[in-house]
Amino acid sequence: MTIAIEKLLTPEINKPARYLGNELGAKHKPWNQAKVRWVLTYPEVYELGASNLGHIILYNIINTQPRQLCDRTYLPAPDLAEKLRTTKAPLFALESRRNLTDFDILGFNLSYELGATNILEMLALAQIPLTWKERQSDHYPLIFAGGQTATSNPEPFAEFFDFMALGDGEEILPEIGLIIEQGKENNLSKEALLLDLAQIPGVYVPRFYDVTEAGAVIPHRPDVPTRILRRVSPPMPAYAIGLVPFIETIHDRLVVEIRRGCTRGCRFCQPGMLTRPARDVQPDDIIETIERGIRETGHNEFSLLSLSCSDYLALPAVGTEIKNRLKDENITLSLPSQRVDRFDKNIANIVGGNRQSGLTFAPEAGTQRMRDVINKGLTNEELLRGVKTAVEEGWDKVKLYFMIGLPGETDLDVLGIVETVRWLRQECRIKGRKPLQFTITVSNFTPKPHTPFQWHSVSTAEFKRKQELLREAFRGLRGVKANYTDIRISAMEDFIGRGDRRLAPVIHRAWELGAGMDSWWENAQQAYEAWEQAIDEAGLSWKYRQVEAGEWNVFETVQPPSTPSISLYKAPLPWDHVNTGIEKKWLQKDLQQALEAATVPDCSFDSCYHCGVCGLDFGHNVVVQPPPIPEFSGHFQPKSERLQRFRVYFGKIGEMALVGHLDLVRLFDRTVRRAALPISFTGGYHPGPRISIANALTLGVTSSGEIVDFELTKVMNIDEFRHALEQELPSDMPILRVEEVPVNSTSATRLLEEAEYLITVGTEDIFSEEVWQNWLTTVLESSEINWEKTTKSGKKKTVNLRERLSYLSLESYQNNTAILRYIGSCRNDGTMLQPQQVILMLEKISGIELQLTKIHRQRLILAAS
Repeated sequence: MTIAIEKLLTPEINKPARYLGNELGAKHKPWNQAKVRWVLTYPEVYELGASNLGHIILYNIINTQPRQLCDRTYLPAPDLAEKLRTTKAPLFALESRRNLTDFDILGFNLSYELGATNILEMLALAQIPLTWKERQSDHYPLIFAGGQTATSNPEPFAEFFDFMALGDGEEILPEIGLIIEQGKENNLSKEALLLDLAQIPGVYVPRFYDVTEAGAVIPHRPDVPTRILRRVSPPMPAYAIGLVPFIETIHDRLVVEIRRGCTRGCRFCQPGMLTRPARDVQPDDIIETIERGIRETGHNEFSLLSLSCSDYLALPAVGTEIKNRLKDENITLSLPSQRVDRFDKNIANIVGGNRQSGLTFAPEAGTQRMRDVINKGLTNEELLRGVKTAVEEGWDKVKLYFMIGLPGETDLDVLGIVETVRWLRQECRIKGRKPLQFTITVSNFTPKPHTPFQWHSVSTAEFKRKQELLREAFRGLRGVKANYTDIRISAMEDFIGRGDRRLAPVIHRAWELGAGMDSWWENAQQAYEAWEQAIDEAGLSWKYRQVEAGEWNVFETVQPPSTPSISLYKAPLPWDHVNTGIEKKWLQKDLQQALEAATVPDCSFDSCYHCGVCGLDFGHNVVVQPPPIPEFSGHFQPKSERLQRFRVYFGKIGEMALVGHLDLVRLFDRTVRRAALPISFTGGYHPGPRISIANALTLGVTSSGEIVDFELTKVMNIDEFRHALEQELPSDMPILRVEEVPVNSTSATRLLEEAEYLITVGTEDIFSEEVWQNWLTTVLESSEINWEKTTKSGKKKTVNLRERLSYLSLESYQNNTAILRYIGSCRNDGTMLQPQQVILMLEKISGIELQLTKIHRQRLILAAS
């Protein structure tokens, strides 16, 4: 069933363009030609989900498969969610605009412990039962989850999903699609289809497994595997080129993965354990993908992604080559994760420039002893050298990440964070420069499954005490801003992340009580109260109290793993049936090394320490040797020549009316890049393209008369310019005409005087056309129709609206609906006559209430230059 989204996506919905599904890069495959129909979702709001790299890659991969199509959906914002509920309309897939129950399979990326409540919210909005037991009929699609949290410990969420896809998804999802296609052809029951899916390595079907009294997860039938293998796939950078959203997203850039996996061996780091072995991407593949991606998407920024970008040894060569090739295009490179010990002048060159991106380093601990305990592999000297290099290369602000609550941590280690920051600030002073500014983020350590610290217990009471210790110590230290992770959220993450199947009712009840979007700080209190009540109602408060008080500390209670009396190591864990490749005995051994503050090397560049991963099932580390670093040809220098100006008259019709003004500015910027037009740039620290939209159009209003000016550094044929621009604009933004105007003439923004509108007005009662003409005549003959305006400062100001009206006529009237044409003031100094103000004047004259149902801007009227 197709959903009539035009009735849902009205202008009062915030950022309605995020629900359109017609972004550049969206795939619209024929519905009737597909044998298997997927919906993939990242269960967060669009801004976060649509920019997630894994989501984009899997969406693109499935859509390349024959006889399969893949649509998307996201967690609707509260305003649309409320509208879906009140109208009883189901949550829909963006591209096809169909009910999610029309699809064969619905997949969620479960990458965060508390994200499960968002998944339940989406299922409820889609009118799909929440648990697999309630979905036994074939009417509902198969519901599955993948992602880091699903892979690390699927048990707390097992009741909600038909199956889980563990590990990398690039190869397993096409295999799942083929099995579903065969199952449909053979009319298999859901049970039989799931049994076939369970034969795919990496597919976990919870209904085929039971939990013993001791807590072990074991199969209750012989034809499914005892342990489920985590899937490992090579990075596929070509599939990263995809969606270009109309609205600004969290990661509003092209993102390309350069290295998957990390073998640094940080003992707190679950991603580092769950993504082994490390696999480098060939430099030429990265360079080609970035260059092609920038030209196809129009992004002005790209990011190279890895758990530790600096461990990609070819980074300086690759980054320099890309910067050289894109030198004239004002492109910025950002690196989300860098090792401070590998930050040097070469890396500074590729992340520096006119729009210098921020620098973030993660020492994690404030003392050398604690960094050795967690196997960070970072010395004070390396930390100082990296930060000092940043200052010498022009940075005056640096972000640092630390953790508290680590195993074996003392108050001296906690205060060591403050001493480290003070020491860095002192040592990095340069004469004639302002002191280095630090933004510090202090997070609370939460033990994760499949890490050496999975047996450790933390205490939220200790978190509170240590945060206060830091706040007091940072007080008075200038140039430092310290932020702290919410302790309540950390406690909930720990409780859910290492839980078992008993937590399914807790998650369900927490969602009913209003928990959702729990990673957003503004919902923290509501989420915390909901989780706490749900835990209490489930009779698990005793277990949660252990998180608050701390159940044990491995530094105080755990003997070496060879001691036979230690039951802690022997007890089954809820995630033991997930085969990540890392042996449990090795994790115990590495924990013992942590107790001794002994470090282990990075096996990508040193000797193997036999964690158990490398072999036939998971492969081996793939490390690309770095090519020579090309000579850096310098940072982008904006071309500010202004040799030609084109004035473009364009329409904004159909669904493009739901794209706001700031998003339209970004759209033109990207359009010019894709069209390779020689746009002129402004000067200054943040050079921008000389693209000037004459006037902002109200969200939801269509138009056939918008104006935008483009200034170029080269002279172009007007027809060639128009063709290049038309090729890259959405179809609902037609170019009506283009004219060349003198470069030094007054801009359209300043010439703008008036605007002509067609407005559709409804009345409750029927009035004759003569009555309407009388109302209009009275308005036109009036010399004064006042409106009281409240200024931003709260003052009252009287405005004569009649002075701003120069033309008003009745175009047509039938069935209680009038179409009016008016021309009124439209200057960018704020002197404007809005359609709502025309209605206000008519209501004052007629004495009746009018409904403004549609607005269309016919044209913008410029003064003679």
